[in-house]
Amino acid sequence: MLKKLLAGTLLALTAACSTAPTSSETPVTGPALTTYFPAPGTAVLADGGVQMVPIKTAKGTFNVWTKRFGSNPRIKLLLLNGGPGATHEYFECMESFLPREGIEFIYYDQLGCGNSDNPKDTAMWSLPRYVEEVEQVRQALNLDSSNFYLLGHSWGGILAAEYALKYQQHLKGLVISNMMMSIPAYGKYANDVLAPQFKPEVLKEIRAIEARKDYQNPRYMELLLPNFYTQHILRRPLEQWPEPVNRSFAKMNQSLYVTMQGPSEFGVSGKLLNWNRVPDLPKLAVPVLSIGGKYDTMDPEHMRMVAEKVQHGTALICPNGSHMSFYDDQPTYMHGLMKWMQGVDKGEKAVKL
Repeated sequence: MLKKLLAGTLLALTAACSTAPTSSETPVTGPALTTYFPAPGTAVLADGGVQMVPIKTAKGTFNVWTKRFGSNPRIKLLLLNGGPGATHEYFECMESFLPREGIEFIYYDQLGCGNSDNPKDTAMWSLPRYVEEVEQVRQALNLDSSNFYLLGHSWGGILAAEYALKYQQHLKGLVISNMMMSIPAYGKYANDVLAPQFKPEVLKEIRAIEARKDYQNPRYMELLLPNFYTQHILRRPLEQWPEPVNRSFAKMNQSLYVTMQGPSEFGVSGKLLNWNRVPDLPKLAVPVLSIGGKYDTMDPEHMRMVAEKVQHGTALICPNGSHMSFYDDQPTYMHGLMKWMQGVDKGEKAVKL
């Protein structure tokens, strides 16, 4: 899952997402430009596609922020950010790719994140509650099985999978991006595969800090940023990290992150500790795209397995990608994502990429 970064370090990183867009081979037979970007109506005040959605919970009603980009009655992609606790902003690179293919997408800050309300109540940071939140967002945005694609990245992938296992009748397609379907398996991969890739002296110092539970020690991130983040989160030098990523991570809700994930960068100790949905994957009948990266924090072979276990799965493993493959392997990620949605739009179930 997306790891927390030092806010000061992130704010100093300003490189923007600038990779030139690539078009897929077969464009969506989508709306004309004037339909994709329709003129605002005169009956209501134009707000740029923003819609605040009231979310009813056991502790009252809160508002979450959504923003529609474009308009396509057949393909509406709702984006679930990772963290837990990051924001929609790191998805902004989608604007360089999806509109030219006629694909509508919807930004959404989950409760406690970004532009949405933050109840500041750890009891609200609950996977079942977030599933019901997504369902309320779906209803408010009038999404249904004729057009509703759900993409969850990292923690968002857990949320997307959990939502689909309860509400897949409302989905047209599901994308699980850079997330394993078993937290115990994720922890084992981090310890057995990723940790040994550190220099022994670096790993020893990291483990010592974690043993003391001294996670706020600046030295912890000083070690992780060059030795882990630039290798497995986003494979670029820190000074070249895209500005939307830095902006999103700088706003991380640490309460939400620690409650669900735990403070350690290796393994999980929060509420998600024992989460495992691998046995339930065969229940998913909706078309599924499982995306991973060769250098990901998540096991790419596990994510290939996800596509094999669901009823209609497609795997997309980005050869140059890590956890944020839509930045460090954009051509592969974006081409595959768009081609898959185009295939599902044509009625294909297991799309060949």
